Amino acid sequence: MTTTIPNPEWHEAAAAIREAKTIVIVTHVSPDGDAIGSALGMANALRELGKSVTVADDDGVPESLTWLPGSDTIVTQLTEGRWDVMISTDASDEARTGNVGTYARANSLRVINLDHHVTNTLFGDIFLVMPAAVSSTEIVYHWFTQTGIAINRDVAVPLLTGLVTDTIGFRISLVSALTLSIAQALMQAGASLTEVTARTLDSRSYQSVQLWKYSLPSVNLDGQVIYGIVRLDDAKRANMDEVSDAGLASFLIQVREAMVSIIFKEQPNNCVEISMRSKTGYDISEVAFQVGGGGHKQAAGATVPGTIEAVMALVLPKLHEVTAKGTLKIS
Repeated sequence: MTTTIPNPEWHEAAAAIREAKTIVIVTHVSPDGDAIGSALGMANALRELGKSVTVADDDGVPESLTWLPGSDTIVTQLTEGRWDVMISTDASDEARTGNVGTYARANSLRVINLDHHVTNTLFGDIFLVMPAAVSSTEIVYHWFTQTGIAINRDVAVPLLTGLVTDTIGFRISLVSALTLSIAQALMQAGASLTEVTARTLDSRSYQSVQLWKYSLPSVNLDGQVIYGIVRLDDAKRANMDEVSDAGLASFLIQVREAMVSIIFKEQPNNCVEISMRSKTGYDISEVAFQVGGGGHKQAAGATVPGTIEAVMALVLPKLHEVTAKGTLKIS
């Protein structure tokens, strides 16, 4: 990861949007609060400007985020259409945008890459890539304030959702006074911090509790790395349509003795999805990048070909290297 990330190209992005009549916004597969929040915040604002906006994601909107304004406009397939501009949000590389990203790139005149992952591969034509930002919704906020785009409630609510979920309630090391000032501005625009927190961080389905029941017996602490396994049968017994850790990686990193947590999620077609978390001072983003994924120092993931056992043998030694080099920081 030696690529130099250019300064945000605010004026170029603004000019592209100003000239565009049709825009498509895509985000990463298995979208989280920041992915959906940044896509919807942008879409709702651009529609207010009279733009024709399509929003797409292979996996649609997670049930926990269907309350966001405009969530019902997100489609899961793109099979026709051409656009003046494509905006990719919260995706570190082209593959992460899935099938909708492939179609949109092939049928758009220009691509704006908006993201906050240090592992971003700098695809596209115009770059709004800011690794120092706590979320992609923060970048959307900066873009709108830089160019004078109005932020009403329907824009503010999705943006605050991304800010809250990607910082785990303003608890990661990148959170600063600026982060809190952005949250305040979004609240003044009509977003409720209480509602966003209650609907995202403080909400869990009974299915996810069932999944934890089946997966927790697999949890082990190996040195300073705590790991668990979610198998296809676990998801099936919990009546889940897809294999997810339901936030288990974030739960396990709370273990006092653990500096890194990882969940190995068995997927169809002989591959394993991994979700990793770390405490401040331990950088897991490089490990994710090495196995074909991406993310942040404290939250990262990837989808790796192979069996659970093979992927564990590949990834766990790399995480032990992380814990050997890292130093816990609380400041």
